[in-house]
Amino acid sequence: MSDYVIFSDSSMDIAPEVYAKWGVQAIALNYRFQNEEAEYADGDGKLSTVDFYNKMRAGGVAKTAAVNAERFVEVFEPLLAAGQDILYLGFSSGLSNTYNAGRIAMEQLREKYPDRKLLHVDTLAASAGQGLLVYLTTLKKREGATIEEAAAFAEENRLHLCHWFTVDDLVYLKRGGRVSATAAFVGNILGIKPVLHVDNEGHLINMQKARGRRNALAAMAEKYKQTALCPSSGHVFISHGDCRDDAELLARMLREQCGVEVELITMIGPVIGAHSGPGTLALFFLGTER
Repeated sequence: MSDYVIFSDSSMDIAPEVYAKWGVQAIALNYRFQNEEAEYADGDGKLSTVDFYNKMRAGGVAKTAAVNAERFVEVFEPLLAAGQDILYLGFSSGLSNTYNAGRIAMEQLREKYPDRKLLHVDTLAASAGQGLLVYLTTLKKREGATIEEAAAFAEENRLHLCHWFTVDDLVYLKRGGRVSATAAFVGNILGIKPVLHVDNEGHLINMQKARGRRNALAAMAEKYKQTALCPSSGHVFISHGDCRDDAELLARMLREQCGVEVELITMIGPVIGAHSGPGTLALFFLGTER
Protein backbone atom coordinates (compact mmCIF):
# COMPACT_ATOMS: atom_id res chain seq x y z
CA MET A 1 0.00 0.00 0.00
CA SER A 2 1.42 3.38 -1.00
CA ASP A 3 1.90 6.06 1.61
CA TYR A 4 -0.38 9.05 1.29
CA VAL A 5 -0.35 12.65 2.45
CA ILE A 6 -3.37 14.49 3.80
CA PHE A 7 -3.23 17.97 2.34
CA SER A 8 -5.31 21.06 3.10
CA ASP A 9 -5.01 24.86 2.97
CA SER A 10 -4.42 27.64 5.46
CA SER A 11 -8.12 28.51 5.68
CA MET A 12 -8.38 25.72 8.27
CA ASP A 13 -6.86 28.17 10.80
CA ILE A 14 -4.58 25.62 12.41
CA ALA A 15 -1.05 26.72 13.29
CA PRO A 16 1.59 25.11 11.03
CA GLU A 17 3.41 23.56 13.99
CA VAL A 18 0.13 21.92 15.05
CA TYR A 19 -0.92 20.44 11.71
CA ALA A 20 2.66 19.33 11.08
CA LYS A 21 2.36 17.16 14.21
CA TRP A 22 -0.77 15.66 12.67
CA GLY A 23 1.28 14.75 9.59
CA VAL A 24 -0.69 17.20 7.42
CA GLN A 25 0.62 19.57 4.76
CA ALA A 26 -1.14 22.75 3.63
CA ILE A 27 -0.93 25.43 0.98
CA ALA A 28 -0.94 29.07 2.09
CA LEU A 29 -3.66 31.37 0.77
CA ASN A 30 -2.91 35.01 -0.02
CA TYR A 31 -4.24 38.35 1.18
CA ARG A 32 -3.41 42.03 1.05
CA PHE A 33 -4.74 45.31 2.35
CA GLN A 34 -6.68 47.56 0.00
CA ASN A 35 -4.57 50.38 -1.47
CA GLU A 36 -1.34 48.61 -0.48
CA GLU A 37 0.95 46.85 -2.94
CA ALA A 38 2.35 44.31 -0.49
CA GLU A 39 0.80 40.84 -0.71
CA TYR A 40 1.08 38.31 2.09
CA ALA A 41 0.84 34.55 2.24
CA ASP A 42 -1.16 33.35 5.22
CA GLY A 43 1.35 32.40 7.91
CA ASP A 44 4.45 33.70 6.11
CA GLY A 45 5.56 35.61 9.22
CA LYS A 46 5.69 39.01 7.52
CA LEU A 47 2.68 40.24 9.50
CA SER A 48 1.61 38.60 12.75
CA THR A 49 -2.04 37.71 13.13
CA VAL A 50 -2.37 40.16 16.03
CA ASP A 51 -0.89 42.93 13.88
CA PHE A 52 -3.26 41.95 11.09
CA TYR A 53 -6.26 42.47 13.36
CA ASN A 54 -4.84 45.71 14.70
CA LYS A 55 -4.60 46.99 11.12
CA MET A 56 -8.24 46.05 10.61
CA ARG A 57 -9.24 47.83 13.83
CA ALA A 58 -7.43 50.91 12.54
CA GLY A 59 -9.61 50.87 9.40
CA GLY A 60 -7.60 48.64 7.07
CA VAL A 61 -9.66 46.67 4.55
CA ALA A 62 -8.20 43.23 3.84
CA LYS A 63 -8.78 41.39 0.56
CA THR A 64 -8.17 37.72 -0.15
CA ALA A 65 -7.42 35.68 -3.26
CA ALA A 66 -7.82 31.98 -3.99
CA VAL A 67 -4.75 29.99 -5.02
CA ASN A 68 -4.74 29.03 -8.70
CA ALA A 69 -4.32 25.53 -10.11
CA GLU A 70 -0.75 26.19 -11.21
CA ARG A 71 0.30 26.84 -7.62
CA PHE A 72 -1.34 23.59 -6.50
CA VAL A 73 0.57 21.71 -9.19
CA GLU A 74 3.81 23.16 -7.80
CA VAL A 75 3.16 21.86 -4.29
CA PHE A 76 1.54 18.54 -5.24
CA GLU A 77 4.06 17.38 -7.83
CA PRO A 78 7.09 16.84 -5.51
CA LEU A 79 4.98 14.54 -3.35
CA LEU A 80 3.83 12.52 -6.36
CA ALA A 81 7.36 12.33 -7.73
CA ALA A 82 8.46 10.94 -4.36
CA GLY A 83 5.92 8.13 -4.70
CA GLN A 84 3.25 9.46 -2.36
CA ASP A 85 -0.48 9.64 -2.97
CA ILE A 86 -2.47 12.75 -1.95
CA LEU A 87 -5.82 13.29 -0.27
CA TYR A 88 -6.75 16.98 -0.52
CA LEU A 89 -9.36 18.26 1.95
CA GLY A 90 -10.20 21.73 0.67
CA PHE A 91 -11.80 24.98 1.82
CA SER A 92 -15.57 25.05 1.22
CA SER A 93 -16.45 25.59 -2.43
CA GLY A 94 -19.41 27.60 -1.13
CA LEU A 95 -17.00 30.26 0.12
CA SER A 96 -13.96 30.12 -2.18
CA ASN A 97 -12.65 28.83 -5.52
CA THR A 98 -9.64 27.32 -3.74
CA TYR A 99 -11.01 23.77 -3.64
CA ASN A 100 -11.83 23.80 -7.36
CA ALA A 101 -8.31 24.98 -8.16
CA GLY A 102 -6.91 22.02 -6.22
CA ARG A 103 -9.30 19.65 -7.99
CA ILE A 104 -8.26 20.97 -11.42
CA ALA A 105 -4.59 20.59 -10.51
CA MET A 106 -5.17 16.97 -9.58
CA GLU A 107 -6.93 16.30 -12.89
CA GLN A 108 -3.91 17.68 -14.72
CA LEU A 109 -1.43 15.67 -12.66
CA ARG A 110 -3.22 12.35 -13.12
CA GLU A 111 -2.08 12.22 -16.72
CA LYS A 112 1.56 12.65 -15.71
CA TYR A 113 1.38 10.32 -12.70
CA PRO A 114 -1.07 7.55 -13.68
CA ASP A 115 0.20 5.24 -10.93
CA ARG A 116 -0.48 7.72 -8.12
CA LYS A 117 -3.79 8.24 -6.32
CA LEU A 118 -5.07 11.82 -6.16
CA LEU A 119 -8.30 12.17 -4.21
CA HIS A 120 -10.08 15.35 -3.20
CA VAL A 121 -12.95 16.18 -0.86
CA ASP A 122 -14.79 19.48 -0.63
CA THR A 123 -15.01 19.82 3.16
CA LEU A 124 -17.88 22.34 2.87
CA ALA A 125 -16.16 23.80 5.92
CA ALA A 126 -14.01 26.72 6.93
CA SER A 127 -11.72 27.89 9.72
CA ALA A 128 -11.21 25.37 12.50
CA GLY A 129 -14.30 23.49 11.30
CA GLN A 130 -12.24 22.53 8.26
CA GLY A 131 -9.34 21.97 10.66
CA LEU A 132 -11.41 19.64 12.83
CA LEU A 133 -12.48 17.53 9.84
CA VAL A 134 -8.83 17.34 8.73
CA TYR A 135 -7.79 16.29 12.24
CA LEU A 136 -10.47 13.60 12.50
CA THR A 137 -9.41 12.24 9.11
CA THR A 138 -5.79 12.03 10.29
CA LEU A 139 -7.01 9.94 13.24
CA LYS A 140 -8.58 7.51 10.77
CA LYS A 141 -5.30 7.35 8.89
CA ARG A 142 -3.45 6.54 12.11
CA GLU A 143 -5.92 3.71 12.67
CA GLY A 144 -4.81 2.23 9.33
CA ALA A 145 -7.39 3.65 6.93
CA THR A 146 -6.46 3.54 3.26
CA ILE A 147 -6.61 6.76 1.26
CA GLU A 148 -9.98 5.70 -0.14
CA GLU A 149 -11.31 4.96 3.35
CA ALA A 150 -10.01 8.28 4.69
CA ALA A 151 -11.67 10.18 1.81
CA ALA A 152 -14.94 8.33 2.41
CA PHE A 153 -14.77 9.18 6.12
CA ALA A 154 -14.34 12.89 5.34
CA GLU A 155 -17.27 12.84 2.91
CA GLU A 156 -19.50 10.94 5.34
CA ASN A 157 -18.80 13.29 8.25
CA ARG A 158 -18.57 16.70 6.61
CA LEU A 159 -22.29 17.39 7.01
CA HIS A 160 -22.06 16.52 10.69
CA LEU A 161 -19.32 19.13 11.20
CA CYS A 162 -21.16 21.95 12.97
CA HIS A 163 -20.00 25.57 12.66
CA TRP A 164 -21.53 28.15 15.01
CA PHE A 165 -20.07 31.61 15.26
CA THR A 166 -20.70 35.23 16.11
CA VAL A 167 -19.01 38.48 15.12
CA ASP A 168 -18.26 41.58 17.12
CA ASP A 169 -18.78 44.19 14.38
CA LEU A 170 -21.39 43.78 11.64
CA VAL A 171 -19.50 46.02 9.20
CA TYR A 172 -17.45 43.05 7.99
CA LEU A 173 -20.55 40.98 7.21
CA LYS A 174 -21.98 44.04 5.44
CA ARG A 175 -18.92 44.21 3.18
CA GLY A 176 -19.43 40.57 2.27
CA GLY A 177 -23.11 41.08 1.54
CA ARG A 178 -24.27 38.99 4.52
CA VAL A 179 -26.25 41.84 6.10
CA SER A 180 -27.55 45.12 4.72
CA ALA A 181 -25.94 48.47 5.51
CA THR A 182 -29.01 49.44 7.53
CA ALA A 183 -29.01 46.19 9.51
CA ALA A 184 -25.29 46.58 10.24
CA PHE A 185 -25.71 50.18 11.43
CA VAL A 186 -28.75 49.49 13.61
CA GLY A 187 -27.32 46.23 14.92
CA ASN A 188 -24.08 47.86 16.03
CA ILE A 189 -25.98 50.70 17.73
CA LEU A 190 -28.26 48.28 19.60
CA GLY A 191 -25.53 45.75 20.41
CA ILE A 192 -27.12 43.02 18.30
CA LYS A 193 -24.80 40.05 17.78
CA PRO A 194 -25.79 37.59 15.05
CA VAL A 195 -25.34 33.86 15.56
CA LEU A 196 -24.48 32.22 12.25
CA HIS A 197 -23.59 28.79 10.95
CA VAL A 198 -22.33 27.09 7.78
CA ASP A 199 -25.06 25.17 5.94
CA ASN A 200 -24.93 21.92 3.96
CA GLU A 201 -23.73 23.76 0.84
CA GLY A 202 -20.89 25.41 2.75
CA HIS A 203 -22.47 28.87 2.81
CA LEU A 204 -22.74 31.26 5.76
CA ILE A 205 -26.28 31.55 7.09
CA ASN A 206 -27.57 34.01 9.70
CA MET A 207 -29.62 31.92 12.14
CA GLN A 208 -30.57 34.16 15.06
CA LYS A 209 -29.84 37.43 16.85
CA ALA A 210 -28.68 37.93 20.42
CA ARG A 211 -28.59 41.13 22.46
CA GLY A 212 -25.02 41.46 23.66
CA ARG A 213 -21.88 39.40 23.39
CA ARG A 214 -22.42 37.08 26.35
CA ASN A 215 -25.90 36.15 25.13
CA ALA A 216 -24.43 35.27 21.74
CA LEU A 217 -21.93 32.96 23.42
CA ALA A 218 -24.72 31.41 25.50
CA ALA A 219 -26.71 30.79 22.30
CA MET A 220 -23.73 28.98 20.79
CA ALA A 221 -23.35 26.82 23.90
CA GLU A 222 -27.05 26.00 23.68
CA LYS A 223 -26.67 24.91 20.04
CA TYR A 224 -23.91 22.57 21.19
CA LYS A 225 -26.14 21.05 23.87
CA GLN A 226 -28.98 20.59 21.38
CA THR A 227 -27.05 18.95 18.55
CA ALA A 228 -23.67 17.54 19.65
CA LEU A 229 -23.29 13.81 18.99
CA CYS A 230 -21.29 13.32 22.20
CA PRO A 231 -21.98 16.37 24.40
CA SER A 232 -19.73 15.31 27.27
CA SER A 233 -16.81 13.81 25.37
CA GLY A 234 -16.73 14.86 21.71
CA HIS A 235 -13.97 16.65 19.85
CA VAL A 236 -14.47 20.42 20.15
CA PHE A 237 -12.45 23.22 18.55
CA ILE A 238 -12.86 26.97 19.07
CA SER A 239 -11.35 29.68 16.87
CA HIS A 240 -11.23 33.39 17.58
CA GLY A 241 -10.35 36.67 15.91
CA ASP A 242 -7.97 38.01 18.56
CA CYS A 243 -10.44 37.61 21.45
CA ARG A 244 -8.85 34.83 23.51
CA ASP A 245 -10.72 35.75 26.70
CA ASP A 246 -14.09 35.21 25.01
CA ALA A 247 -12.86 31.89 23.58
CA GLU A 248 -11.90 30.74 27.07
CA LEU A 249 -15.27 31.94 28.42
CA LEU A 250 -17.10 29.83 25.84
CA ALA A 251 -14.88 26.86 26.66
CA ARG A 252 -15.73 27.32 30.34
CA MET A 253 -19.46 27.45 29.54
CA LEU A 254 -19.19 24.13 27.71
CA ARG A 255 -17.17 22.56 30.52
CA GLU A 256 -19.61 23.69 33.21
CA GLN A 257 -22.78 22.89 31.28
CA CYS A 258 -21.75 19.69 29.46
CA GLY A 259 -18.56 18.44 31.08
CA VAL A 260 -16.67 18.58 27.79
CA GLU A 261 -13.10 19.84 27.45
CA VAL A 262 -12.33 21.95 24.39
CA GLU A 263 -9.49 20.21 22.61
CA LEU A 264 -8.06 23.19 20.74
CA ILE A 265 -8.42 26.97 20.87
CA THR A 266 -6.87 28.57 17.80
CA MET A 267 -6.71 32.03 16.28
CA ILE A 268 -8.60 32.80 13.07
CA GLY A 269 -6.06 33.62 10.38
CA PRO A 270 -6.10 36.54 7.94
CA VAL A 271 -7.90 34.74 5.10
CA ILE A 272 -11.01 34.04 7.18
CA GLY A 273 -10.52 37.08 9.41
CA ALA A 274 -10.58 39.43 6.43
CA HIS A 275 -14.27 38.58 6.00
CA SER A 276 -15.35 38.17 9.62
CA GLY A 277 -13.26 40.81 11.39
CA PRO A 278 -11.69 41.16 14.83
CA GLY A 279 -13.71 39.67 17.65
CA THR A 280 -15.16 36.77 15.68
CA LEU A 281 -15.71 33.69 17.82
CA ALA A 282 -16.49 30.25 16.37
CA LEU A 283 -17.38 26.83 17.78
CA PHE A 284 -16.91 23.52 15.94
CA PHE A 285 -18.01 19.98 16.79
CA LEU A 286 -19.67 16.87 15.33
CA GLY A 287 -23.44 17.05 15.59
CA THR A 288 -26.60 15.27 14.52
CA GLU A 289 -27.00 17.93 11.83
CA ARG A 290 -25.41 21.18 10.84
